[in-house]
Amino acid sequence: MENKEQALQHLATYIAQTLSPDPAVRKPAEKHLESVEGNLNYPLLLLHLVNTQASGGSDPAIPIAAAIAFKNFVRRNWSPDEDAPNKIHATDREAIKAQIVELMLKSPEAIQRQLSDAISAIGRYDFPQQWSSLMPTLVAKLGGTDDFHVINGVLQTCHSLFKRYRHEFKSDKLWSEIKLVLDSFAAPLTQLFTTLMGLAKQHEGNKAAITIIYSSILLVAKIFYSLNSQEIPEFFEDNIKVWMPNFHILLTTDNPLLKTGEDEEAGLLEQLRSQICDNVGMYARKYDEEFEEFLPIFVTDIWGLLVTTGAQTKYDMLVSNAIGFLALVAEKDRNKALFNNPETMSGICQKVIVPNMEFRDADEELFEDNPEEYIRRDIEGSDVDTRRRAVCDLVRALSKNFESEMTSIFGAYVQEMLVKYGQNASQAWKSKDAAIYLVTSIVAKGQTEKDGVTKTNSLVSVVDFYNAHILSELLNPDVNQIPVLKADSIKYLMIFRNQLPPQTMKEGISHLVRFLGAESTVVNSYAASAIEKLLLLKQADNSPLIQTGDLAPVGATLISGLFSVLSKPTSKENEYVMKAIMRSTSALGDGAAPFMGVMLPKLLEILVGAARNPSKPHFNHYMFETLCLSIRILCRKNPAAVEQFEVHLFPIFQGILQGDVVEFIPYVFQVLALMLDYHPAGSGVTEPYMFLFPCLLAPPLWEKNANIPPLVQLLKIYVKKGVAQIVASDKLGAMLGVFQKLIASKSNDHEGFNLIRCLVDNLPPTAMEQYLKSIFLLLFQRLTSSKTVKFVKCLLVYFATYINRYGAESFIAMIDSIEPNFMAKVLDRLFIAEMQKIGVPLEKRIVGVGVTKLLCECPQSMLTGQYAMYWPPLLQAIIQMFECPEDVSIPDDEGHFAELEEISSYQANYSKLNFGGIPPDDPTKESIPDPKIFLASSLSKLSVGNPGKVAPLVASIAQEAQNFLVKYASVANVQIV
Repeated sequence: MENKEQALQHLATYIAQTLSPDPAVRKPAEKHLESVEGNLNYPLLLLHLVNTQASGGSDPAIPIAAAIAFKNFVRRNWSPDEDAPNKIHATDREAIKAQIVELMLKSPEAIQRQLSDAISAIGRYDFPQQWSSLMPTLVAKLGGTDDFHVINGVLQTCHSLFKRYRHEFKSDKLWSEIKLVLDSFAAPLTQLFTTLMGLAKQHEGNKAAITIIYSSILLVAKIFYSLNSQEIPEFFEDNIKVWMPNFHILLTTDNPLLKTGEDEEAGLLEQLRSQICDNVGMYARKYDEEFEEFLPIFVTDIWGLLVTTGAQTKYDMLVSNAIGFLALVAEKDRNKALFNNPETMSGICQKVIVPNMEFRDADEELFEDNPEEYIRRDIEGSDVDTRRRAVCDLVRALSKNFESEMTSIFGAYVQEMLVKYGQNASQAWKSKDAAIYLVTSIVAKGQTEKDGVTKTNSLVSVVDFYNAHILSELLNPDVNQIPVLKADSIKYLMIFRNQLPPQTMKEGISHLVRFLGAESTVVNSYAASAIEKLLLLKQADNSPLIQTGDLAPVGATLISGLFSVLSKPTSKENEYVMKAIMRSTSALGDGAAPFMGVMLPKLLEILVGAARNPSKPHFNHYMFETLCLSIRILCRKNPAAVEQFEVHLFPIFQGILQGDVVEFIPYVFQVLALMLDYHPAGSGVTEPYMFLFPCLLAPPLWEKNANIPPLVQLLKIYVKKGVAQIVASDKLGAMLGVFQKLIASKSNDHEGFNLIRCLVDNLPPTAMEQYLKSIFLLLFQRLTSSKTVKFVKCLLVYFATYINRYGAESFIAMIDSIEPNFMAKVLDRLFIAEMQKIGVPLEKRIVGVGVTKLLCECPQSMLTGQYAMYWPPLLQAIIQMFECPEDVSIPDDEGHFAELEEISSYQANYSKLNFGGIPPDDPTKESIPDPKIFLASSLSKLSVGNPGKVAPLVASIAQEAQNFLVKYASVANVQIV
């Protein structure tokens, strides 16, 4: 056992190696740390490393890296997944809480921030019940010092700890926690705020002092926002005349020492004023009665800020929040009188709205030099802190009460701007840009990412403006002329896609294809995004607006144009373009086959490059979707084509699996399952797949949750295609071991059921016989120890699967072999009590057929025997299940219209490939097309074989259920006698 010093030395070495740019050094170090993080004392060693190294270690990067590693370790493991092992020992937890606050307060600022976030992560789960000493410790530190490093450390920690109050749902538990915080912290915070305001006045000529003081005031203002977010606390209501006048002072007092020479980055003064605008905006929105007397003061203050603040980027957040405050005020009917004046509205338009809609030099630089960020802000909706978004919100707020007035005022400005552009297009193009933005702002009253604009201003014609001012830009043969206007025009087409005529949309595709050749990354990205969204438009009958026939004439140009964008250095991993490739391939369907010779080599080249360093989750997801689509399109008509895919993909996939490219492994399993599924039935599993088969059962693969659904899908295809090979491989025990692991997990038990149902459905009874009772014992053990609704539904589907495969009598015998007359409990507490919760159509079918067999295929037990009392309620339960609403999911053949789930990062969750999906098996469908008719027919046969016994039992169930059964019998053309 190595001593503490040796352990610290080794840990420092591995931490240093995780900073290496060389993957050959970095990855093994990361894996080692991951392998030991469950060891006793591991987090304490990290903290010790932070402390000792920060106090004089040779490499200053190590303590910061150790602090980051500690923070991430805490975030991942402090509240572990209920299915995962607890990696933090109880003694370590208490030791961490005992020392982390002190260590945080004495650490340098870079480390202090990391440890502060770690305290917040711990507090998220332990505070206040398991960490009652936290607030008293922080309050004592705050009041017991004049050291601003300690004060700001406490404030930063409190900010991290309390900021979740801003967005959490209201609950008694949450409010109890906030009340506890307020009881101990609100008064000291207010006292500190008052002290800081006095110090700010006292040291207003000392740059070093005033900078530190304003840093503290900024944190205080942020904490104020968090503590007031849920509802106004009594303490702050009582002390509103302390806080609001001081906020007024901070908004109106200027100090040249706090101003920076930077044009880009906001300084302390801008950050603080921006936060105060947020704070008073919250009060204006939520606590208008309490805030009423201060409202005119802050309207004046913030108006003054807006008309005196420059256009530099560093003021963007401040201006955005200031305009946001005005929008909140304007939205309230009670404040209507403040704006009900033509001069006031004209002044707002002239001095606030129009100037902040103008395309600035900073915007132009962003457009040209950082197109990815420009696009993210402009069309992804992440422009919440931009001036343009803020003025749009203000326009909408004012339009709520003054739509005709605003439209009239804007109309004049728009005309003026367009005239200016018409006089000198090359010099005044920014005027047309602003005009387009103004029109969009006043017209679009509601908008979503999925549908574009959903509600419009009826006083402005979207179509007329398009024909007069947008179409000319789209028809311009020079796709590179004034690229900002081209991007504006494409965006207009894209966001008003549901308001413009269908023919315009069809014609728009050919315009957009041309813009794929534009030099500007923004322009060709907007074109790709617009193409993708137009291809999702539907007609009244739910069919695509743009049919395959509409797209086919430009298909070759479209595909080559999209791939040509990806060949540009600035767009190698452009997610908008890859998504457009995916959607275009889907829209073309079989019509994409002629282009596959061009597409696939490029797609494989992109895949190889991305596998070296997966960095764009969305891009890579759409890439794999496109690969799945290509396999489907070519193999649907020619299954033998799958062999060519395997020839090219197997070496790439082998490299991904051997290199442990964790981001891609779940995708690889899904593509392998899709390819294997295209092998002809009865042909068995080919050698390369069988060579891989034992590796798929290796326990480490099953440790990552993201791997589990695709691995189960792949194993199911193995079983379906190669029953004899699976039995002969002697790996059935290992597969059942996987089932046992999955069934023990609340989050993955449904996948365990998917696997075991596949085995029962496909393997010969002789292969499964020795395991069946053990499986039932395992399931009942889990049911007893940890029952959930999901588990019970899955269990009923498994019971029905067993009945459909082995027969109802075998099922009853199996259940009663566990415990005499145990079937009574299964019928009463599971089937009868829980069956109505099953809503998925396929599961309804399977359970409906299984329960019908239980009712009708073993009369000695169920009709006249020991379980006869359960026969009528079981019949009523199955009818109720049939008539309950179904959970409707998107069928496999409607995948083109399916919006893909948001992919924010790798590995946290499984990212399902929509076009890689394989429909679940329904072994009953061919022999039993309609389970309701099967029920009626089976009851009819049972009644014939048991005269006079069935009809009285049917008559004893609820009348409504009898009525439904009469309908089933009528459709089946049978009688129950």
